[in-house]
Amino acid sequence: MGKEATKMMNGGVESKSRKGLPNFLGSVNLKYVKLGYIYILSLAHTFCFFLPPLLLLFIFASRFLPVVAFPISIFFLLLLYHFLTPSSVFLLDFSCYRPPDHLKITKSHFIELAMKSGNFNETSIELQRKALDQSGIGEESYMPRVVFKPGHKVNLRDGREEAAMVIFGAIDELLAATKINVKHIKILVLNCGVLNTTPSLSAMVINHYKLRHNTESYNLGGMGCSAGIIAIDLAKDLLNAHQGSYALVVSTEIVSFTWYSGNDITLLPPNCSFRMGAAAIMLSSRRIDRWRSKYQLMQLVRTHKGMEDTSYKSMELKEDRDGKQGLYISKDVMEVARRALKANITMVGRLEPSFKHICVLASSKTVLDEIQKDLKLTEENMEASRRTLERFGNTSSSSIWYELAYLEHKGKMKRGDKVWQIGFGSGFKCNSVVWKALNNIDPPRHNNPWNL
Repeated sequence: MGKEATKMMNGGVESKSRKGLPNFLGSVNLKYVKLGYIYILSLAHTFCFFLPPLLLLFIFASRFLPVVAFPISIFFLLLLYHFLTPSSVFLLDFSCYRPPDHLKITKSHFIELAMKSGNFNETSIELQRKALDQSGIGEESYMPRVVFKPGHKVNLRDGREEAAMVIFGAIDELLAATKINVKHIKILVLNCGVLNTTPSLSAMVINHYKLRHNTESYNLGGMGCSAGIIAIDLAKDLLNAHQGSYALVVSTEIVSFTWYSGNDITLLPPNCSFRMGAAAIMLSSRRIDRWRSKYQLMQLVRTHKGMEDTSYKSMELKEDRDGKQGLYISKDVMEVARRALKANITMVGRLEPSFKHICVLASSKTVLDEIQKDLKLTEENMEASRRTLERFGNTSSSSIWYELAYLEHKGKMKRGDKVWQIGFGSGFKCNSVVWKALNNIDPPRHNNPWNL
């Protein structure tokens, strides 16, 4: 480019490359540089505060009390290690929302309401009937009734009302279980694939619970069913940058906005699998919270296949010829998922080779069957995923939390057990996270959706 400056916008800063110097601003995300800088400064400030008195104590002990010099030096080194190494990320507790009974829907009732809505022709009704029969979903999953209302076009108000129900319901149960004051929550990460409003859903949570003004708030949209693990990953990084903080993660999908009310047969299958649900998770980077936390985050691996056109186009939000919106899932999606899973599991296996429990995203019976076959999993391995699909349907990114709740409900989580959560989503992505139980986890009496 000769003498002309190469202009790159990064975090609102325009950088110019100069001869002989690397373009650092163009290659580094300034936001994370800033977070790292603040983190180092906070450590240095804390360390410098304690260093002078500790040095004086060490000198005094070495000169006048040689007997205690050694234990004091060990204490000094441990304290140094404490301040210069990041703490682990702990999962205090989580909660999965169970909608009220009047929103339960059987397969026959689903078809009956679909017919009465007047939106579907006979071919579409039969396709949905067949898809329901093969879905693996039972007779007690939950659906918003507004999608079946004759002559009604789902609007933002419908979406916000459903979002408020499932999101606030999950958070209320979590706050009651953890007894965390909302003013102590430093980080909020919320993910919802299809419904993205202004103000955002994360802003809706801040307004409802009156979180503090400097809350680090993030709203993830358009990232599909695996976005819940992406939300955990983002929260983890932020907790490492803000040591001694709490992070609230919320994962959901709004069914009224994934619903398709037309007759394009390529857009109808998701109607028969997506169901209402949400999960709220409380994470902490406070070392003192280890004793009361359920799990410790051990490993998180993200795999993205979006550079491949087949993968990128395998799941897509589309409009039919009448402008009606629906979710398209290609016939190649299983092969796409298989390749993404293989890449992800290769990395996970290198880092964490042993697992006691597995929670696979409960998207459909076909997907679970194929994954069980490919990974040579037992029926016991698949129990949590199959029971969740049967009872709650595909609740998208929150599905893996309903599965972990099932394992807790059955009293299967013991001290030292590792559980592997796997999620798939548009893009195409395969993400997974490994947790280790810090104690024997008794079946929860309250915030568990499996309790009768």
